[in-house]
Amino acid sequence: MNNTKRIYLMLLMLIGIVNFQLSTFNFQLGSALAQDKKNMFNPVNYSVTSLAIAPDARGGAMGDIGAATEADANSQFWNPAKYPFNVARAGVSASYTPWLRKLVSDINLANLSGFYRIGDYSALSGSLRFFSLGEVYLDQSDDAMTIKPYEMAIDVAYSRMLSQCFSMGVAMRFIYSDITYDYTAESKAGKAFAADIALYRNGYFMMGNRECSFAWGLNINNIGSKISYGGDDNSEFIPTNLRLGANFTIPFNQYNKLSIAADANKLLVPTYPKQRDGEADEDYTDRVQREYYDTSPISGIFKSFHDAPNGFKEEMQEIQWSLGMEYNYNDRFMIRAGYHHEHENKGNRKYITAGAGFKMSVFAIDAAYVFSTAQSNPLDQTMRFSLSFDLDGMKDLFGKRKRR
Repeated sequence: MNNTKRIYLMLLMLIGIVNFQLSTFNFQLGSALAQDKKNMFNPVNYSVTSLAIAPDARGGAMGDIGAATEADANSQFWNPAKYPFNVARAGVSASYTPWLRKLVSDINLANLSGFYRIGDYSALSGSLRFFSLGEVYLDQSDDAMTIKPYEMAIDVAYSRMLSQCFSMGVAMRFIYSDITYDYTAESKAGKAFAADIALYRNGYFMMGNRECSFAWGLNINNIGSKISYGGDDNSEFIPTNLRLGANFTIPFNQYNKLSIAADANKLLVPTYPKQRDGEADEDYTDRVQREYYDTSPISGIFKSFHDAPNGFKEEMQEIQWSLGMEYNYNDRFMIRAGYHHEHENKGNRKYITAGAGFKMSVFAIDAAYVFSTAQSNPLDQTMRFSLSFDLDGMKDLFGKRKRR
């Protein structure tokens, strides 16, 4: 295994995407012998894992939900097709997440996103995310050094309303991942390009004397090239993901309303082949090369729906789902809660989330907190913070001051 693969595996374990719990094997020997392949830990492997982390506090407080929730400045990650439905003309948001504080103190995710509506039917948007893995001290024989690995992505999107209740959006993304520590001619940072395709529909209907809304959204993101770090002929898949969500909003009166939302996610990445009983190591290596590394990104998307070693049951285990709710008082104060579920054989990220938000005409502040329901989950006690600005509100504020 070359140096790039070593640090990739180390970082994959560090950021907690694969939460392999040793306590799973703390049971009687007879039960362990009876366990078959259907219960084996088999997560979906991919590179640039930071692209799958929810960046903002609002979506994070609702169990990592955002495909169909009400549009805001952070819709770029969840579903850029929502932007034309935004009430504000323009907005910008900055989010910060101290990541895995139970394990380390210097890993964090920073995200900046914004949008501008063009006329009444379309919008331009973009975001910049930076995932810092802190400082890593390396002592390699005679050469010791301290490095600062990181991953970043920058994207732009265009979205347009095709009717009064339906819109579409597309996004283009550049991805840069510098997680190598062997600074030789063969080792280099990874680069990739990707695109998103998004749909959003929001309609209103009467329920009694209340005008309720129901929305659904779909976003297929990170459709793009594979990524290579040099020194190896094999390229890794990036986290292409299918997100489908729905949101139901009930207004109780002029000042109070409740939104209930759900999201389902399916990674469109092939499952890494497992070695079969009695299969020789050389045959297994050849099969991995043929079935996994030689698969193109587009072929991998279609293959991801039917390649799980244990069939349809395991394919269903690869679906992550989230439930969330948001109580809104007078568009000023929000309370949020949610739950995120990932099957124990696919990563075991199970956690409850909670948070709150406060909104003024000019800015909004949101915070979120994670309570893990899985034992020894490094995501436990993770916090997110977001600060958003309504550029229309700022313009009005400064305009009033100027007239005075």
